[in-house]
Amino acid sequence: MSLLFDSFWRAVAYCMHPRVIALSFLPLVLMVALSFGLGYFFWDSAVASVTAWLEAYEMVQTLLGWLERLGMSSLRTVFAPLLVLVLATPVIVLLCLLLVAAFMTPAMVDLVGQRRFAQMELKRGGSLLVSVFWSLGSTLLAVLALLVSMPLWLVPPLVLILPPLIWGWLTYRVFAFDALALHASAPERKAILKAHRGSLLAMGVLSGYLGAAPSLLWASGAMFIALAPLLVPVAIWIYTLVFAFASLWFAHYTLAALQALRASPPAAGSAASDVIDAPASEQDPLAQGPSTSLPPPAAP
Repeated sequence: MSLLFDSFWRAVAYCMHPRVIALSFLPLVLMVALSFGLGYFFWDSAVASVTAWLEAYEMVQTLLGWLERLGMSSLRTVFAPLLVLVLATPVIVLLCLLLVAAFMTPAMVDLVGQRRFAQMELKRGGSLLVSVFWSLGSTLLAVLALLVSMPLWLVPPLVLILPPLIWGWLTYRVFAFDALALHASAPERKAILKAHRGSLLAMGVLSGYLGAAPSLLWASGAMFIALAPLLVPVAIWIYTLVFAFASLWFAHYTLAALQALRASPPAAGSAASDVIDAPASEQDPLAQGPSTSLPPPAAP
């Protein structure tokens, strides 16, 4: 737990570093440009499709009519746009996470390594190609989980629970791997991910819930629709900073765990293998067993 909290506060402090703040603008610019580009070409058609889909369900119309009688008549006009934003949010979150992993994580791991672990040997156990395949495979699994769980989002509490859990699992998978790719060998990385799986997964889930905070902007209803050109970039920047913090948290945690692993005495099995692999002249004579050579003949 001490390692968990120590790495947490170090990550918070590193978020204030000018280099980290400057790096956060590249994913922000890319995501804002992509969001407004897609919105310009597809927003009207998406809202029209969702409106037509909602009008086909009598239960939804009954619910909206009941809300109108309660004085919430404006909800009918913003319900379809808000639903489009809710459905687009997981895609925005996934893209922000992948952009942070691609454009920020290598630089931030290098920053942590230079400032805290300058003497640590770089064993480069994860190549760029392996990291890309690992991230894409994990993302596909997360997207599949999001699609399968979408019907459960209609249950009010679950829409606030399931997506952050899935984002948290993906955060753990991507950032834990990338944080160790440069410094650890493949066996070291596997050992750390196995020994610290519970803590790393908890870090990912907490980061996922922090990443869900910008979704509260959607609750502002009609006001959000009016202020969307301002609030969408703010939400995306918050997503970017949250995932940058998560990347720093994983970097501090995993590199400290790697340092402790290398400083710990070798296990008995490792020591035994070292003895077996050592030259015969360096082995313990008592461990060689009885000699099979015959004694010299006695003198007559």
